[in-house]
Amino acid sequence: MTTHQHTHNWDLVERMLHAVQSGAGQPFVPRRCAEELADALQQAGKPIDNVDSLKAQADDYEATLLKGGFIAPRPEEEGGNGENFVLTPRGAQLLSMIDSTFPGEQHPREVLDGQGLAALTPEVFDGLAPKATLV
Repeated sequence: MTTHQHTHNWDLVERMLHAVQSGAGQPFVPRRCAEELADALQQAGKPIDNVDSLKAQADDYEATLLKGGFIAPRPEEEGGNGENFVLTPRGAQLLSMIDSTFPGEQHPREVLDGQGLAALTPEVFDGLAPKATLV
């Protein structure tokens, strides 16, 4: 890997959390989120260097979000099939902070970026979340 990314790809995380949220009854495919993001960026005139590395990043995020308690296996009664997830309260809070459809999402993203890659560790995130939502 040539570039060292010291912050998270919030656009990708946001897409993944939306996919988790609306994913009852269907498998969660992080790589599809990466493909959709790449398409959206290309349509916006921002070329993507490497879609494969974006897909790999999506797989990493799935593990990070699960380990950090942002997503959890979706219960069967909520459309769980063993291959999909639900947002936990922490995951819902993260989504509300970085959701690009809300005005002002840049501020929480900047607060999170201030923590670098540690921003998605539960202890760090739980300490940051209250600060990031105060504008």
